[in-house]
Amino acid sequence: MLILVLIVFGMVVGGLASLLIGGGNFRTINWGQALIAGLLGSFIGGLLLSLVTGNGLNIGPSGLIGSFVGAVIVLLIWRPKPRVER
Repeated sequence: MLILVLIVFGMVVGGLASLLIGGGNFRTINWGQALIAGLLGSFIGGLLLSLVTGNGLNIGPSGLIGSFVGAVIVLLIWRPKPRVER
Protein backbone atom coordinates (compact mmCIF):
# COMPACT_ATOMS: atom_id res chain seq x y z
CA MET A 1 0.00 0.00 0.00
CA LEU A 2 2.86 2.37 0.82
CA ILE A 3 4.40 1.85 -2.62
CA LEU A 4 1.11 2.75 -4.29
CA VAL A 5 0.87 5.95 -2.21
CA LEU A 6 4.46 6.87 -3.14
CA ILE A 7 3.77 6.34 -6.83
CA VAL A 8 0.60 8.44 -6.75
CA PHE A 9 2.33 11.18 -4.72
CA GLY A 10 5.26 11.18 -7.17
CA MET A 11 2.90 11.49 -10.11
CA VAL A 12 1.00 14.38 -8.51
CA VAL A 13 4.19 16.24 -7.57
CA GLY A 14 5.69 15.60 -11.01
CA GLY A 15 2.48 16.74 -12.71
CA LEU A 16 2.41 19.97 -10.72
CA ALA A 17 6.07 20.58 -11.51
CA SER A 18 5.36 19.96 -15.22
CA LEU A 19 2.54 22.47 -15.11
CA LEU A 20 4.83 25.04 -13.52
CA ILE A 21 7.68 24.46 -15.97
CA GLY A 22 5.63 23.93 -19.13
CA GLY A 23 2.92 26.47 -18.42
CA GLY A 24 0.47 24.27 -20.25
CA ASN A 25 -2.54 22.28 -19.20
CA PHE A 26 -3.08 18.69 -18.12
CA ARG A 27 -3.30 17.49 -21.72
CA THR A 28 0.29 18.49 -22.50
CA ILE A 29 1.88 16.69 -19.54
CA ASN A 30 4.10 13.71 -20.31
CA TRP A 31 2.90 11.56 -17.40
CA GLY A 32 5.78 9.09 -17.63
CA GLN A 33 8.27 11.92 -17.32
CA ALA A 34 6.18 13.50 -14.55
CA LEU A 35 6.17 10.24 -12.59
CA ILE A 36 9.93 9.77 -12.81
CA ALA A 37 10.62 13.44 -12.03
CA GLY A 38 8.22 13.31 -9.08
CA LEU A 39 9.77 10.16 -7.63
CA LEU A 40 13.34 11.38 -8.09
CA GLY A 41 12.46 14.85 -6.82
CA SER A 42 10.68 13.42 -3.81
CA PHE A 43 13.60 11.20 -2.96
CA ILE A 44 16.32 13.77 -3.45
CA GLY A 45 14.64 17.06 -2.54
CA GLY A 46 12.25 15.78 0.09
CA LEU A 47 14.83 13.68 1.89
CA LEU A 48 17.51 16.36 1.88
CA LEU A 49 15.23 19.16 3.03
CA SER A 50 13.67 16.98 5.74
CA LEU A 51 17.07 16.05 7.10
CA VAL A 52 18.39 19.63 6.95
CA THR A 53 15.38 21.05 8.81
CA GLY A 54 15.55 18.37 11.49
CA ASN A 55 12.30 16.54 10.69
CA GLY A 56 14.20 13.34 10.05
CA LEU A 57 12.27 10.86 7.97
CA ASN A 58 8.88 11.97 9.27
CA ILE A 59 6.39 13.41 6.82
CA GLY A 60 6.23 17.17 7.22
CA PRO A 61 5.82 20.39 5.26
CA SER A 62 9.54 20.65 4.60
CA GLY A 63 9.61 17.26 2.91
CA LEU A 64 6.56 18.04 0.79
CA ILE A 65 7.99 21.38 -0.34
CA GLY A 66 11.36 19.75 -0.96
CA SER A 67 9.68 17.09 -3.09
CA PHE A 68 8.10 19.73 -5.30
CA VAL A 69 11.33 21.75 -5.60
CA GLY A 70 13.27 18.56 -6.34
CA ALA A 71 10.82 17.61 -9.10
CA VAL A 72 11.12 21.06 -10.66
CA ILE A 73 14.93 20.79 -10.63
CA VAL A 74 14.81 17.30 -12.18
CA LEU A 75 12.52 18.55 -14.96
CA LEU A 76 14.72 21.58 -15.65
CA ILE A 77 17.74 19.31 -16.02
CA TRP A 78 15.88 16.66 -18.02
CA ARG A 79 14.12 18.81 -20.62
CA PRO A 80 16.13 19.60 -23.74
CA LYS A 81 17.33 23.14 -24.20
CA PRO A 82 15.87 24.97 -27.21
CA ARG A 83 18.34 25.43 -30.04
CA VAL A 84 19.12 28.88 -31.29
CA GLU A 85 18.98 29.11 -35.06
CA ARG A 86 21.30 31.46 -36.90
